[in-house]
Amino acid sequence: MAGGALNYIDRATLSVANKLIQDELGIPVAKMGLLLSAFLWAYAVAQLPVGGLIDRFGPRRLLALGLFSWSVAQAAGGLVTSFGAFIVARFALGFGEAPLFPGGARVVRDWFGIGQRGFATGLLQSASSLGNFIAVPLLTFLMLRLNWRWMFGIVGAAGVVLAAVWWSVHRDPSEVRLTPEEVRYLTEGDENTTSRPPSFAQWRQLFSHRTTWGMIAGFFGTVYTLWLYTGWLPYYLEHERHMSVARVGIVAAIPYFFGCVGAVTGGWLCDFLTRRGWTPIAGRKLLVSSALCAISFCTVGTTLAKSNATALAFISVSLFFIYIASSAAWATVPIAAPSQYTASLGSIQNFGGYLGGALAPMVTGLIVQRTGSFSQALLLSAVLSLLAAAAYLLLVRGPIQSDAG
Repeated sequence: MAGGALNYIDRATLSVANKLIQDELGIPVAKMGLLLSAFLWAYAVAQLPVGGLIDRFGPRRLLALGLFSWSVAQAAGGLVTSFGAFIVARFALGFGEAPLFPGGARVVRDWFGIGQRGFATGLLQSASSLGNFIAVPLLTFLMLRLNWRWMFGIVGAAGVVLAAVWWSVHRDPSEVRLTPEEVRYLTEGDENTTSRPPSFAQWRQLFSHRTTWGMIAGFFGTVYTLWLYTGWLPYYLEHERHMSVARVGIVAAIPYFFGCVGAVTGGWLCDFLTRRGWTPIAGRKLLVSSALCAISFCTVGTTLAKSNATALAFISVSLFFIYIASSAAWATVPIAAPSQYTASLGSIQNFGGYLGGALAPMVTGLIVQRTGSFSQALLLSAVLSLLAAAAYLLLVRGPIQSDAG
């Protein structure tokens, strides 16, 4: 959870220091857009191989390596003197951060019984919203007290320390002698457990299942809307809603508080529905598809809202449901995947999500530049959320069987 919060603080450093970096390095606005998206494309592409690596070598090794490498890349961002060097640092940040959430899904599968995996996943997912909630005030404080270069360096150093803590504290199940009672807790009710090592051929066959494609489509719609707000919320509040910069610095954090609550709520609801007799897949499917429909409704509401307070309320509720959908989608991974392919399926889902995440800021920027308004961009997001809900509802079926074929 600490790694997840730091993950999102690291992503926000460039956004917080945007104007100062532009002025110091002489980077035009168009190139700043490219610099902002560089992380997202690297992160999305790295998802495909990283899941298989986590399943083969374990989350202890891969998350320690990821934490260390992304923190070094983050600190290096404070040393750059050119646009090209900054692009390299942001690409390295994206590649380094790739193992965190697929690795988290594997950790949940490794150490939690089937009835507790939803809430554990919700706690992990809340870290991203928590990171966004604290990033702007924390990073602004560091930047104003020191400068943007020191801000990058301090956050990077914190990650190196956290990598050492993770390596010292965490153990994979293969490194621990479990009692029969502990083994029973981890496997009872889970019919999709296998101890066979993962192979590339079977990893590839995950794509032959409708459930995999439904998870990709559902997460595409979820992360598209998330990054529409993550990338453009301050700009939207300033230029569309005519709020002052000082006011935006306060109110832009409010929706992420609701997102943090939504993440934990979504995880709790997954376990609650399981206890009430729903199959784990059916309960998660209900939550993801229902939340995506609610996101669509709230996004339309944001477009039609006359007052700033109403618009902010719709955005806050949108973030609440975005993180319910995200928690339920990630909680599906340890249920739908064979145990040895948990991180693999999680990374495939995240790849689909961050294709949407990478497209959202770019598409939104093009629409706003052409129309002078966010209305069409928000309505497009609402339509994508509905399509994602339909795809999740129709395609996600039972768990993928342990032969992955």
